[in-house]
Order: sequence, then structure tokens, then C-alpha cells
Amino acid sequence: MSRVLVTGGGGFLGSRLVARLEEDGHDVTAARRADYDLTSMEAAARMFAESEPELVYHLAAEVGGIGANRANPGRYWYANLMMGAHVLEQARLNETPKLVIAGTVCAYPKLTPVPFQEDELWNGYPEETNAPYGVAKKAVLVGAQAYREQYGTNAIFLLPTNLYGPGDNFDLETSHVIPALIRKMSESPDEVLLWGDGSPTREYLYVDDCVDGLVRAAERYDGPEPVNLGTGVETSIRETAELVAEAVGFDGRITWDTSMPNGQPRRSLDASRARELFGWEATTPLREGIARTVAWYRTSVPV
Repeated sequence: MSRVLVTGGGGFLGSRLVARLEEDGHDVTAARRADYDLTSMEAAARMFAESEPELVYHLAAEVGGIGANRANPGRYWYANLMMGAHVLEQARLNETPKLVIAGTVCAYPKLTPVPFQEDELWNGYPEETNAPYGVAKKAVLVGAQAYREQYGTNAIFLLPTNLYGPGDNFDLETSHVIPALIRKMSESPDEVLLWGDGSPTREYLYVDDCVDGLVRAAERYDGPEPVNLGTGVETSIRETAELVAEAVGFDGRITWDTSMPNGQPRRSLDASRARELFGWEATTPLREGIARTVAWYRTSVPV
């Protein structure tokens, strides 16, 4: 049993991780934005003082889909950079034994060869619509490696791909692909309008598989190199829409608005490093995960 701090503990991924850690018998502090504004060093210091963690998972982030990133580039750059820097500095000052940092697949260059390998992170600039967010997260990776070198801070950095699952964010202004599709197809049975042309590809990771990856990495990995968390399965947005339509029972028309951006052309990860370094692999097939998410949405989200 150990004292564990989870920043973003009230969020989609954080709440699932907190539940898992509590089931495993840990003493968990779920840090939420309402209690600790981590863009403030003072708030970050108070959070560490009150929780006295032996292990920290830094999941707190300000993030959304293409529309939210286009509307908030400055905020997403600032908030994610500051939160990461403050958590790193407080981990150093408090001599925290271990820090697990969640990065983002958005940190990869726009035209990274598929599947994305960790060594490609610095071979180009991220896709423009989410570059400020991706660059901020990548800067936190640099900080983690620098703190390890200078101060001996045991900070590891993981790169999850697009998450989905029960408890996801279904707000159409800020949600990602799968929850947005589920909501649109549930609320508009005749026709849905989707951005782009449907050709870009994405890789989706079921939230509980990601939780398992975070826990395994905390237990078994202590290296400086970033590690991908993904399935290695590449799926087009058009195919994703068809899978969601099947799960929802949507028989209407799908219209593609080609005047709107597609986002990154292709996205799929090489997850072999996670398998080799800490024995982790995703186990939930996309069709099954979408079905579980639709079932949760129908019973949990107010119409």
C-alpha cells in the first residue's frame, strides 16, 4: 500500500485510474481542478504538501478535439506547459520517489511514418490544429529528462493514443471522435454532418487498457525514454463512423463537410516498447469497446 496522487483525478482517465488504485488497496488523492489550479505553483505546492505522495500520476490536462484546439491554442499551450512544469518542480522539491506523466500522441510530427515510433518525436512539427497542445506536452518530456539528469527525479513519460470508453466527454464542443459520433448519431437519427472527408486514420485505446498500462509502467519501468501506449490498429474516421453507427443503430445519412479540416492524416502507434519494457498490451477490440461505450452512454448521459 502506498500514498498515490493522481492529478486530473476527476477526469475521464483519472477517475478510472483512481478506482483501479483504490481497488488495489492504495491510499489515493484524486486532485481536481476545483481544488488545485495547477497552473499556479502555489496550488501545486499545496497539493503535494497535503497529499505527501510516494507516487504521482500527472494526468491533468486541458484538451479537446479539433474545434476546441482551434479555439484555444494559447490556453492549451500555456495551461499544459505550466501544469507539467509545476508538478515536475514539486516532485523534485518533495523528493517524490516516482512520477508518471501522461503525454499525448498529438506531440508527434504531422507526417510521422506509420506506425509512430518514439524515436520519431523530434523529426518534425505537429499537425497545426493541435500543435500548441502537443508542443507543450513535448516540452514537459524534455523537463522530465532534464530533471532526471540533474536532480535524479524518477519521472517516466507515456504517450497514450486517442482514448475512449465509459465516462468519456460527450460535450460536442470539446469531445474527441468516438464520443462525438455516439452523441450525434444518438440525437440525430436522420443525418449527421462530420468534419473533413473521412480519410484520416486514428488509433483508439480503450480507457481501462490505458489504466492498466499506466499501472504497469509505474510498477516496472524507470527509464528516461518516452513509451507509446496503443493498440497498433489503424482505423479511418469513415470506418470509425460506420462502427459507431452499427453500435448505436443509426440508419441515417452521414454527410462529410470537406470545407472543414481533417486533422493529422494518419495516426497509429508502434507499442512494442511498452510490451518489451513492462509487459503491457491492449486487449479490448475496437468494436467491443465502442459497444460498451454506447451502452454506458445510454444509461448514464441525460438526454
